[in-house]
Amino acid sequence: MSKTYVVPEEIAAANTLEAKLRHLKNIKGSFNVFRVDCGSCNGCEIEIFAAITPMWDPERFGFKLVANPRHADILVCSGPVTRQMYYPLLRAYEASPNPKVVVAIGACGSSGGIFHDAYSVWGGIDKVIPVDVYIPGCPPHPATIIHGLATALGILDQKLEFKEHDNGSSESPKIDKSVFGNLLFERDVLAKSKQLMGYLYGRKLFDKYIKAIKESSDIQDIAKTKKTIERLSSEEKDPRYKECMRTIHNSVYLAHMKQFKEINIADQIEL
Repeated sequence: MSKTYVVPEEIAAANTLEAKLRHLKNIKGSFNVFRVDCGSCNGCEIEIFAAITPMWDPERFGFKLVANPRHADILVCSGPVTRQMYYPLLRAYEASPNPKVVVAIGACGSSGGIFHDAYSVWGGIDKVIPVDVYIPGCPPHPATIIHGLATALGILDQKLEFKEHDNGSSESPKIDKSVFGNLLFERDVLAKSKQLMGYLYGRKLFDKYIKAIKESSDIQDIAKTKKTIERLSSEEKDPRYKECMRTIHNSVYLAHMKQFKEINIADQIEL
């Protein structure tokens, strides 16, 4: 679908890079966040609600949910924007004071997710309104959500260093030979990677995990492979990749090993 909404001139003029930088500097210690459900499966909403509980306590960073977009500094949007939620999203966007920061939550909010080409959706928040920060995941962990929102303090600096992903493609990566001896392993790793971190970053996660597992001296040796993945994932600077690499290992690798060796995998060998 083509983008039909054109940001009004007065809103565009009030949301320049310089205006947002000044705004973020002024409200650095206290953000008001308004959540907009644009037709998600409710997975992201559950994680957002978990993130605002006392266990995670996002108010220690200055984030507070508000019930009205007119009080919001940040709009947190989830879902692939269904046809029914197109105008409610626009009303929330235009009602929030300028300048404003828009955050796309989850794989669906970032790119449309598994619904990206469905007839009933627009395919991601940025297909309708400008987005400043993306928090991928299906759904993202509460810690990931808080980390992403905290990153919004510097997201405009990242905009200044924007990089175009020229090699983006919808095609599956070419695999000459399976590291496991079965191409279904790479297929499942790629599917899990996209589920965890969306389409673009899911590919990066896939490459990181496959590269890590190749470091194992014997991929069929569960103990050796566990130590290799544990060591290499701990070296990741981004804690999201670290967590997701271990999730893939526990859910995909161990499942294939159980099928390969026809044995029960004990809980203690998980990362």
